[in-house]
Amino acid sequence: MKNSKILVTGGAGYIGSHVVRQLGERGESVITLDNLSTGFEAAVTAGDLVIGDTGDAALLERLFSAHRFETVMHFAAHTIVPESVADPLKYYRNNTSSSRTLLEACQEHAVKHVVFSSTAAVYGIPEGGRASEESPTVPINPYGTSKLMTEWMLRDLAAAGGPAYVALRYFNVAGCDPGGRIGQSTPKATLLVKVACEAAVGRRSHVSVFGNDYPTPDGTGLRDYIHVEDLASAHLDALTYLRRGGKSKTLNCGYGHGYSVRQVLKAVELANGKKLKVVDEPRRAGDPPELIAVADRVREVLGWEPQYDNLDTIVHTSLAWERRIAARDPGAFWRE
Repeated sequence: MKNSKILVTGGAGYIGSHVVRQLGERGESVITLDNLSTGFEAAVTAGDLVIGDTGDAALLERLFSAHRFETVMHFAAHTIVPESVADPLKYYRNNTSSSRTLLEACQEHAVKHVVFSSTAAVYGIPEGGRASEESPTVPINPYGTSKLMTEWMLRDLAAAGGPAYVALRYFNVAGCDPGGRIGQSTPKATLLVKVACEAAVGRRSHVSVFGNDYPTPDGTGLRDYIHVEDLASAHLDALTYLRRGGKSKTLNCGYGHGYSVRQVLKAVELANGKKLKVVDEPRRAGDPPELIAVADRVREVLGWEPQYDNLDTIVHTSLAWERRIAARDPGAFWRE
């Protein structure tokens, strides 16, 4: 089964490119489908790249007819929460409708497995700040809802005889390839670690802290930050699980503990050797004081063993990549 073909949608993006690299290192046969709206051709380090949209049914028909895909790993999505609130139909079109088109192709071409990139945003604001797979799914923005709707489609399609699946609900993804080969270059990123590292190397003037009066030890929000390398390895573990006949599962993907905004900023300052300019701003609507994964099940089901559960490691790999971008290293990639 190892050489069965895998289609990775969104494989030129931040998380998808790390998965593609790990798949290539394992000797898998990979084809990436990406429209390069936020991804980068240079980030695809294994297999072939097809440039196009996941929602293009004609393209999918040609692609699925030419290759007998055993597995589809689906990352292609818009991911900016405030943008989803301002332009919800963009998110339902790309994240939900395009996923339906993709799943129809999977069904018609007898794809066996789907590994889906979901999100902790499906939980909204969980009671007590901790979310397990049994927590109510009550998303508070179109981004979370658009992902949850795809989870429902996967569930219902599997029940009707379609592909078995693993849906991974990510918490706060951060960090970059420790080998420095690829990194996070998402345009207009909003994730804290990247934003802080951009400020550290002079690509941003400051870092905004949205809310300093939460009921947390230092007043700032607590989040579960997971290194992208560990998240990528969870996808490979999900593939192995499905190939062994595992039943469809939805699993949290986090470390099970968190860091505050202030702790993250201090770690960046220590790694960079100088202070950041920090601006306190009012709380943002919908931001929970705490959002931490209850993440025992992903370890039990997939046998996942994270290797980079360390804030300093997360920050150092992120900062190394941002320094390459700031220096306009031709081996890095970015958009102005």
